[in-house]
Amino acid sequence: MKNFLLVLYLTSALLFSRELPLLDEKAISSQAALFLPQGYTPTKNPSLAFEKPLQTIGPLSSDWTWKPRFFLEGQKTKVLLSLPPGTSLYGTGEVTGPLLRNGKKITLWNTDNFNFTKAHGRRLYQSHPWVLGVRKDGSSFGIIFDTTWRADLITLSRKIIFIADGPPPRVIIINGRSPQEIVKMLAHFTGKMPLPPKWALGFQQCRYSYDSDTKVREIAKRYRRDHLPCDVIWMDIDYMNGYRDFTFDASRFPNPRATNQYLHQLGFHSVWIVDPAIKIDTHYSIYQQGSAHSYWVLTKEKTPYEGIVWPGKSVFPDFTIPAVSQWWAECYAPFLAQGIDGVWNDMNEPAVFKTKTRTMPEDNWHRGGILPAGPHLMYHNVYGMLMAAATREGLLHASPKQRPFLLSRAGYLGSQRYAATWTGDSGTAMPYLQMTIPMLLNLNLSGESFCGVDLGGYTGKTTPELFGKWIVLSSFFPFARAHTDIANPPREPWVFGPKIEKVARVALERRYRLLPYLYTLFWKASEQGEPILEPLFFAEPNNLSLRREDRSFLLGEDLLIIPRWGNQKIVPHGIWRTVSLLENHQENDGYQPIIKIRGGAIVPLGRIIQNTTENSLEPLTLLLCLNEKGEADGDLYEDEGNGFDYQQGDYALTHYHASLKGKILRVTIKSRQGDRPIPPRRIHLQVILNDRVIEKEGIDSQGVEFNLEQDTSPKTS
Repeated sequence: MKNFLLVLYLTSALLFSRELPLLDEKAISSQAALFLPQGYTPTKNPSLAFEKPLQTIGPLSSDWTWKPRFFLEGQKTKVLLSLPPGTSLYGTGEVTGPLLRNGKKITLWNTDNFNFTKAHGRRLYQSHPWVLGVRKDGSSFGIIFDTTWRADLITLSRKIIFIADGPPPRVIIINGRSPQEIVKMLAHFTGKMPLPPKWALGFQQCRYSYDSDTKVREIAKRYRRDHLPCDVIWMDIDYMNGYRDFTFDASRFPNPRATNQYLHQLGFHSVWIVDPAIKIDTHYSIYQQGSAHSYWVLTKEKTPYEGIVWPGKSVFPDFTIPAVSQWWAECYAPFLAQGIDGVWNDMNEPAVFKTKTRTMPEDNWHRGGILPAGPHLMYHNVYGMLMAAATREGLLHASPKQRPFLLSRAGYLGSQRYAATWTGDSGTAMPYLQMTIPMLLNLNLSGESFCGVDLGGYTGKTTPELFGKWIVLSSFFPFARAHTDIANPPREPWVFGPKIEKVARVALERRYRLLPYLYTLFWKASEQGEPILEPLFFAEPNNLSLRREDRSFLLGEDLLIIPRWGNQKIVPHGIWRTVSLLENHQENDGYQPIIKIRGGAIVPLGRIIQNTTENSLEPLTLLLCLNEKGEADGDLYEDEGNGFDYQQGDYALTHYHASLKGKILRVTIKSRQGDRPIPPRRIHLQVILNDRVIEKEGIDSQGVEFNLEQDTSPKTS
């Protein structure tokens, strides 16, 4: 009987699990391959991850032996890839858990996941069907599963399993010599982050919600009074009239133009939230327009789907229809005419209240256009991305001479083309703070470099001590915004008392000193696809002891950031020296992360400013640490800080070089690209040696030269 049951089970398995042959396998480049299984149909697998349609160049090379296997299991498709021993896996997008993704399972299904409690945080607001692999020797690969359908991604030690709730997808495999090379190739295919306006790199203050324009002005005035650097104040949903998009509450925000003008006068910019749920109200113009043209997502019965969100009963734009995206973009012109600088798209998974799944039904219908028509199960993971694309188009159309700034909670592989992102409604407790580092690192390794967290934690109670730990770490993230829930007391830095306000001021002043370096990293990300945050193993891809480290991180390749609660002993090989960014050892307060500079690096610093409208490069500080050969190099990118003239040559990219010949150290401009004129300016040179810091003044166009051994400057780091 047992043998009979075993045979019956195996027979059933064969009936329901059938391996699909590869119909086509071609090279996309010398490093990338495209695999098409039997049953692949573009109309059932719309490709939205790639910036441009993939172009094959011919058959695979004869030495390419690594290929995926495809299986059909009922209505699902399984893809299987075997891995060599010792492979470390990363990426997989926005996920909780450690940096190293071996032995993990996540569900790719964008989910409004308050406090990360649903599914133990294994499905969050974004979906990235992508894995980065690093072999023992440091050579690397990347895998894109080109499907928008809900899927499970299982990363085991010796295999990767991808199970999609849809038809067979394309699979793209990228092969390279290093993880850096793979991440750049990913950006080549899925698009690079556009260079944002410089103000978007500054510190930003938000809460759900500032209840009036009076409160907004108080917050802005207090930041300036207390000399706490800040660039942006955010407006959450309570500025609206009954949570209706593109409207303003007549009693609490009666004159948004005047509010924005006030903020601009103090050197602030403003960002205002816009959600996808449109209130069903026959007197509401946005609802009238959308209903007149049947712009809403439909039910399976082909009637407008209605769901409960903040405005109450609502309908949802169907962004798969080109006319809807164009209409949505046009809605922004009168809105932005109030002096609004940036937009925040929230709740765009889409979130729907009072449903078991917290979203709309899977059998809702999207009518498409350029994209094929299909069920919500096929378009759910890209709904937020499509909304962000339409919003960005609206920002560009309304203000064509300004770089758009857009933040989107929901996203998909390739969303960096349209918006920055953050990790959503995290908790406040210490474990949430600790998980921010691996979450943001894996987002960077998945192409989403402009990312951050709700600084301070969104949900739950906090203490002055805990807030201090949040702000000192989050100030080093690409997107740095303080935010909290409506149920929490205020969380601006001053509410925690003089000690924590001072801790916050030091943290923010460190960030603003680093803005020239950070802006250069953003430019490199926009031009070359380099991540802004990097894991420590990027410094030594073949160093297996670094593969799991996720309590420290690299800011670019030149600075190592170690939280006070991190492991200060885990440092890549080579020269890494501790540096100070402020005078009088203000950083030694027990909160600020330790900063180390890589041997061979020159890092540009600005002076302390209160916002990015101020000039921070007079003087320009060059933080310099020689490598074993007595050399160092570094870049500084400069432009207007907004607009698109940089694309026509109005920029300056300066490459600084330092060389020690005998006892003489010489620091010079090795090259300068771009048409932007840079007048001779003072530079303050800080040479970080093993036993002391040497400080010299000079003019950058003339270079600086001095005898290193004759200097007796005391150690100041």
